[in-house]
Amino acid sequence: MGANESLPGDGPVPEMHHYYSKFMRECPSGQLSLHEFKKLLGLQGLDPQGDLYIKRVFDIFDLNQDGFIDFLEFIAAINLVIRGKIDQKLKWYFKLYDADGNGCIDKKELLSIFTAIQAINGHTNMSAEEFTNMIFQKIDVNNDGELTLEEFITGVERDGDLMELITKSFDLSNVLKVIQSGRRHSI
Repeated sequence: MGANESLPGDGPVPEMHHYYSKFMRECPSGQLSLHEFKKLLGLQGLDPQGDLYIKRVFDIFDLNQDGFIDFLEFIAAINLVIRGKIDQKLKWYFKLYDADGNGCIDKKELLSIFTAIQAINGHTNMSAEEFTNMIFQKIDVNNDGELTLEEFITGVERDGDLMELITKSFDLSNVLKVIQSGRRHSI
């Protein structure tokens, strides 16, 4: 990629150069493995739930599924987090929850991903079970115990409180701050 080129889309990501030099410093091969991804975010030694979550995030960022995140995938991920429109983000969250990839989220999938997120982000004022039940109560319109992408997006977009809760719970800007600042400071 030449110095003057930017990614397609609506202009280059701010600090593109900063991200590139950071990426290449952390990952001289240009290919970030899951192990390096965790190291970059200071997330080694998590419990199994936390590990599972980070692996899901990694797999979704790894667009071509080759087991590595390259710089373009990395920037696409950053772009989504910084500038993604809300329905793009919701699609991304849906993909994250849909662990078996069958196009539906069931309670078990949502519960396991939310438990994992709590393990990383610290606990919220609601248990993972309460959170899961509330989401299903609010947006599982046909009460079949599964959410389709359409139910999920429509339900969340209709409900301001839910939108805020989901956005806060799954906010990846902490991850970006870590990438920008270089290392995770212990809490």
